[in-house]
Amino acid sequence: MAKAVGIIEVYGLVAAFVACDAACKAADVTVENFDKNKPGNPDGLPVPLIVCLKFRGDVSAVEAAVEAAKEAAEKVSGVICTHIIANVEQDTEKMLQLNAFDKK
Repeated sequence: MAKAVGIIEVYGLVAAFVACDAACKAADVTVENFDKNKPGNPDGLPVPLIVCLKFRGDVSAVEAAVEAAKEAAEKVSGVICTHIIANVEQDTEKMLQLNAFDKK
């Protein structure tokens, strides 16, 4: 059975680490690679880097993890959005594996 995925986008790498730590302490989830996006309007943002975190587990664990991550990141620099996919489609699964941190 496929695991649910929780996705949260935050402002900055520090917020991402704080959110990740809170999520993993709150629920039995695994963390996938962080992803980054440097937006076109960095001067208008609290931090000029957007980081996406992805958590895997059963639906209730992912929900708890995303909520904990959201609360923690809000205390640092803010959250852009969150979303939970309970049953990931195979083609979506391929896209979830992409990340830009290893790109130059």
